[in-house]
Amino acid sequence: MKIYTKTGDKGQTSLIGGTRVPKYHLRIETYGTVDELNSYIGLIMCQDIDAHDQKLLKEIQDRLFTIGSSLAADPETSKMKIPDLHDADVILLENEMDLMNEKLPPLKHFVLPGGNTVVSYCHIARCVCRRAERLTVALADNSFVDERVTVYLNRLSDYLFVLARKLTVYFSAEENIWIPRI
Repeated sequence: MKIYTKTGDKGQTSLIGGTRVPKYHLRIETYGTVDELNSYIGLIMCQDIDAHDQKLLKEIQDRLFTIGSSLAADPETSKMKIPDLHDADVILLENEMDLMNEKLPPLKHFVLPGGNTVVSYCHIARCVCRRAERLTVALADNSFVDERVTVYLNRLSDYLFVLARKLTVYFSAEENIWIPRI
């Protein structure tokens, strides 16, 4: 099987369902950003972190592929059965955040990205996740998007923030707090 098809050489691509759209189409930008997020999640997963977090990040990657396929499908023409998100996927992220927060010091300041390379990767992923969420909301204004996609991305960005804080402790790094000039 060849990877290259040459069908996108003129700046068009196909959605699931066959609809051709320009590569700058909001739907393409949205699922492309989810793909970028998935790559950063893979980068975090490959670091020296505990097995539980690696396993959860692998599951998150699976959910992001589910989201990507949902966003890549033309809601008007696709007849393909696409995997879907479940409410339990969001609950899992919430439960994980609650468990991590039990062991973290109270948050008294805004946290700046940094302090450790892996922590910084989490913050980059969090920012990309927020961008994916904004694009998803914009797409949902004009086209069908399962509302669980937006909820999941919103919760995932929160999870990545808490994971960054957990990994700050795990790596004995100093939390990079923001003390504003006054």
